[in-house]
Amino acid sequence: MFGSKHPKALPFLFLSEMWERFGYYLMIGIFTLYLKDTERGFGLNEAQASDLYGTFIALVFLTPFIGGLLADRVLGYRKSIIIGGILMGLGYILMSIKDLNFLYLSMTLIIMGNGFFKPNISTLLGNVYNEEHYKARKDAGYNIFYMGINIGAFVCNFFGAALYNMYGWYAAFWAAGVGMFIGVLVFVIGTKHYKHADQIKPVSETDMPLLKILGTILLPAVIFGLIPLTFETPLVGSKSTDAFLFGCIPVVFFYIHLYRKSPASEKPQIGAMLSIFAVVIAFWAIFKQNGSTMNTWAMNYTDREVPAVVEPLTSSLKLSEEITYTKDSVPFIDGQFRVLEKDQKVIDYPPYFKNQAPKERPHVGATIKVFNTNLFQSVNPFWVIALTPLVVAFFAFLNRKGKEPSTPTKIAFGLMISALSCLVMVGAVYASNNGAEKSSAWWFISSYAVITIGELFLSPMGLSLVSKLSPARLTSLMMGGWFLATSIGNKLSGVLSSMWDGYEQKANFFYLNFILLGLAALLLFGMLRKLNKVFSQY
Repeated sequence: MFGSKHPKALPFLFLSEMWERFGYYLMIGIFTLYLKDTERGFGLNEAQASDLYGTFIALVFLTPFIGGLLADRVLGYRKSIIIGGILMGLGYILMSIKDLNFLYLSMTLIIMGNGFFKPNISTLLGNVYNEEHYKARKDAGYNIFYMGINIGAFVCNFFGAALYNMYGWYAAFWAAGVGMFIGVLVFVIGTKHYKHADQIKPVSETDMPLLKILGTILLPAVIFGLIPLTFETPLVGSKSTDAFLFGCIPVVFFYIHLYRKSPASEKPQIGAMLSIFAVVIAFWAIFKQNGSTMNTWAMNYTDREVPAVVEPLTSSLKLSEEITYTKDSVPFIDGQFRVLEKDQKVIDYPPYFKNQAPKERPHVGATIKVFNTNLFQSVNPFWVIALTPLVVAFFAFLNRKGKEPSTPTKIAFGLMISALSCLVMVGAVYASNNGAEKSSAWWFISSYAVITIGELFLSPMGLSLVSKLSPARLTSLMMGGWFLATSIGNKLSGVLSSMWDGYEQKANFFYLNFILLGLAALLLFGMLRKLNKVFSQY
């Protein structure tokens, strides 16, 4: 897969990122399930869990702004990556302690760690490909790198499910931490292959000094973030959402200032990048519902019963859990499905059966086995692994014909294709009679097949775009800008997910997602002429 046409650094960076994503996506795959677990978790409702999830993943992708800045000017890329990996590994392990204070501490460590790790490993890869004989293969290199991310994301959920079934949540979080530390070790072993690409860039006269950034950008961000706490009523969903969005305002102004004060020769490429950053926010707002809305759809609306033919395998690998069907003598009390035991004590009705057709339910007292919900988080990375070679081959074919689209054009098509995935979920809603019956897992799988094609057109291309267009001294900082857009989109994904219960007709929720992505695609297509003109010069 790597071959002599790619730098020797690629497999080490590929494996480092694979293990880092193993830890991150294992944690993300169970995060909202853990928060909503009334027995072994924190018992949050859907809106509370979605809000905390959205805030968490938003902050995870906001800190690359400062992580990229410190790497560019002070620490260098290798030190930043190692520091970030260690912080994240500790955060995953501490999340295994069921205590609210430890939950927030672990989230803080993960947020800080990702800020140091994420933008800098992507930048380091781009620097390696800046050597003359590798430049033409940079897009392909990022696609291969992106496949490494998704191998980790695919495998991790099987470990998470098995460890949860055998030992509980804590074992799954420990596995995430161990995976992260393996990633750090692999990165250190491969140092000699990218040491030459780790260079702190000189600061130009137009660049804002580091201390001034900390004092005039980050401090105001904190102050702005505190303002919504004084509001009596939240403006956008919750006070945490308001605090995040207000806190982003000074950071956004920093990038606008960066554009305005940059030399005339750099304005076109910086302006092009900022335009694309703004548009792709919509993609992340929809795509990052994988850990919230889509997790909820998999858990409550998807037929997860294990087919008899594979039941022995899933049982031996501990990839399924048992659910016992109890008699619904009192099927509905206070808005919840309930049953009464012989001593008249009210207990929860098994939620899996609440929208299962009566003819499909087992007899009273019978136990069925269902796939763990978090296994559905492996559907997207599976498609990435399966489709990446096809997408790379497709673009290589177009390249040979002299018809390969520009990177901005690929991103625009990525938005359009991703929008179509929302219509697949509309079909799932109608097929399940608006959630009154279980939907086939194939709807879920098909939706992710479509959005994954869009993702492969967009996400690795965004990393490549930043690497190609950024002035050398600003590469990691602009990579932080890409992740800032991801961060804002992530938070908006939580806002959208928290609205799920408010939609009586679930198809309308997915129509809203389709409209948001469709408008973003149209906007980017409208800017392509100018963007391609800029891009053709670099």
